[in-house]
Amino acid sequence: MMTESQLRNEICRVGRSLFERGYVHATAGNISVRLADGYLITPTDACLGFLEPELLAKVDGNGVQIGGDRASKTLALHRKIYDADKTAMCVIHTHSTHLVALTLAGVWSSADIVPPITPYFVMKVGHVPLIPYRRPGDPVVADLVVEIIKHMRAENTPIRGVMLDRLGPNVWHNSPGAAMAVLEELEETARLWLMLENKPAPLTEEAIQQLRETFGAIW
Repeated sequence: MMTESQLRNEICRVGRSLFERGYVHATAGNISVRLADGYLITPTDACLGFLEPELLAKVDGNGVQIGGDRASKTLALHRKIYDADKTAMCVIHTHSTHLVALTLAGVWSSADIVPPITPYFVMKVGHVPLIPYRRPGDPVVADLVVEIIKHMRAENTPIRGVMLDRLGPNVWHNSPGAAMAVLEELEETARLWLMLENKPAPLTEEAIQQLRETFGAIW
C-alpha cells in the first residue's frame, strides 16, 4: 500500500500524463484518493498537468479540509462514491473529448453509453450508465450516482464508472494507475464508436461469457 507521500506523487504523475495526452484540458477534471484518515483531492481550478504534491487538498473523514489548497467542488461527489463502493481507492473525473461528444451525439443507451464492442472494454471497464444532465456541482448528481452504484451491485454487475451527460466520466478503481487505465479504455472505446460510420454489432453473449469464464469479466 502506498504512503500518503507516494499517493501525492502518484496523483501528480497521473494528472500530468492525462494532460499531456489530451484526456484533460485547462482546469477541467479532478483526481482524489482515499486515505486511512481522510482523502486527498486536487484543488479547485487546478490544471491536472501542473499539480504540486504539497498543494493537494487534504480533508478528514468528515470532509473538513485540513491542509493544502482549497479542495475541488466535486469533493462531495467523490466522497459519496467512496461511501457507496468500499473497493474504490481513487476517483478520476475528466471532460474527455470523445466521451462528451458521445453524449452530444447520442449514447448507445442510458444503461450503457457504448456497446460491448471490444473484449478489453468488457474486461477493463464494464457497464457505464449515463447520469442525466445537471449543472456542475449539483448535489443531486451524487445521489443519482450512488443510486446506480447500488442498483448495479444488486444486479451482480458492479460498475467502475458513470458518465455525466455533457460533462464527462467519473471512474474509480483500487489505485490511481488502475483508475487511469479504466478512463483510457473508456475514452478510446467512445472514440472508436464515434469514428465508425458503419456501427459494429456488440460482442455476442457467447463471446462475453468466455470473457467472464476466462478473465473474470463482470458484465
